Amino acid sequence: MSFDNESVIMHKRLPAVLLAASVGTALLTGCGGSGAPEPAAGTTSPVGDDAAAGFPRSVQHAMGTAEIENRPQRVVVLDSGELDDVTLLGITPVGAVSPHLKTTGGFPSYLKGELAGTKDVGPMAEPDLELIASLKPDLILSSKVRHEKVFDKLNAIAPTVFAQTTGAPWKDNLTLYAKALGKEDAARKALADYRARAAKLGEEIKAKDGGTMPTASVVRFVAGPTRLYQRASFSGTVLQDVGLRRPASQDVDSAMLDVSPEQIDKADADLVFVTVADDPAKTQQSQVQSTPVWQSLNAVKNGKVFNVPDETWMSGIGVQAADRMLNDIAEAAGVDAPK
Repeated sequence: MSFDNESVIMHKRLPAVLLAASVGTALLTGCGGSGAPEPAAGTTSPVGDDAAAGFPRSVQHAMGTAEIENRPQRVVVLDSGELDDVTLLGITPVGAVSPHLKTTGGFPSYLKGELAGTKDVGPMAEPDLELIASLKPDLILSSKVRHEKVFDKLNAIAPTVFAQTTGAPWKDNLTLYAKALGKEDAARKALADYRARAAKLGEEIKAKDGGTMPTASVVRFVAGPTRLYQRASFSGTVLQDVGLRRPASQDVDSAMLDVSPEQIDKADADLVFVTVADDPAKTQQSQVQSTPVWQSLNAVKNGKVFNVPDETWMSGIGVQAADRMLNDIAEAAGVDAPK
């Protein structure tokens, strides 16, 4: 999801002796040692086989340069976008964290079936470094904005590649991770297919609406102020790829805007998409949607408010989540989703 100020990582460091022991074990036993569950057999890539790997290789990233000797086989991912990316590329990670606003734990349901044998190494704010080391990874993926404070410790376990941030630059992040994995061709094809599908959907919506694209708004209920998601967010980039127009409150190059219940009129648009982060009882959803301001929205009166999954629209941050967003958009707009 788009980076929130309140989600900057506050890492509680492990005792030095504990970490040294765990890292030492990983280094002594090597990347292919026994004692950790292997990825599930038979996992196939939805985008086909890759070209020759070309290892060893150097990968420049947000924290420097990673030297990767062989095509990674045992990958740990520390955010949900990376989880979408590696499974897209046909890799079952040995370790991953669940979305950071998902208080009930567990991996995203839309990736069910792709994570057999994957260990939860979270929480995302404080990944379990000892457990990560015990999995003997040969590559760790995350972002500077999430885990800068523990980069050196992660990099001592295995080559670690960080994107700068999460959310809006999700396509560039996929390209970076694909280079580290030796999966560049698969990533290029996946992005090209997604872009073509988004453009086709936009054409269908525009034709149905007489040549004018409708406006679309994204409302997220979280613990705290309600958020409107703007152009510089994951969901914002997908709406832009389709060509949907945005209301004035969201037609800006920022990630999000916090609004009070009295300001929810800023959410009005031809189509309003609503997500809820985990537990609705911790949000202002009930309060906001019972106000006269909400009830007066044209989208509410016209039956054009659509509840969509938070795990794809917000924390998916990858091609697989974006493709599911396109399906939701097509249904809301009353057109068939492109194949």
